[in-house]
Amino acid sequence: MLYLALLIGIVLIVITDKLTQAFKLSSIWGLIGQICASLVIIMVGKLEVSDINLGNHFELGYLTIPFTLLFLVGFTNVMNIEKAQNLSILLLPFVSLVCFSMSAFIIGDPFVSITGVCASLTIMFILLYGYYSGKAFVGRTLTTSIGFVTAVLSIALIKISIITIYIPIFTLALPFTLYYFIKDKFTSVQSITVSTFIAIFFGVLIFIVPFHIMWYLVVGLSIILIITQFSRKYRFI
Repeated sequence: MLYLALLIGIVLIVITDKLTQAFKLSSIWGLIGQICASLVIIMVGKLEVSDINLGNHFELGYLTIPFTLLFLVGFTNVMNIEKAQNLSILLLPFVSLVCFSMSAFIIGDPFVSITGVCASLTIMFILLYGYYSGKAFVGRTLTTSIGFVTAVLSIALIKISIITIYIPIFTLALPFTLYYFIKDKFTSVQSITVSTFIAIFFGVLIFIVPFHIMWYLVVGLSIILIITQFSRKYRFI
């Protein structure tokens, strides 16, 4: 049922975004579409975070749906691209999705593993098609859809271990923040290359650094990311 919910959610986001662009509607309608897609994941897919394990077990109770909804919508907009960008920018979500797939395979979550592989292959196809045809481009509809898939996979893994929140934050959100920070100082290719290497670096860390040390990285680097959100230029939520 979760696969069907994910498909319905992606369709809702694509339709809403296309209508918003076609009729030049307020961006609030795109946000409403994302909220509806997220509610489909929660209600139809039965995917939510009802408790958090930080050493002690915290039950979210009535905050379960609001927390899950906020997380899904927030990470759906993690790429936050308004206009067409260099196709190579898709390397960042590709690295993140590969990390999701590998982590899920190790943990034993077939939904995240299979969906991550399928999404990674889709991005690879788009990259290859764009490279050889020169026709593909990256816009809001594509990046929002990828962000939605990333958000769903994140929630699915967080249900197993809160430490896996490291993956979307430090293999996608952080590299994108870095990309926006340096893109005016370097060429587009250089900026994407640096950001991709950062994504790969943090992706490798999760497989070699013990979880208790990883948690300190999550807390420390999260504080840095939160500070950057006060600047509209680097905001991804």
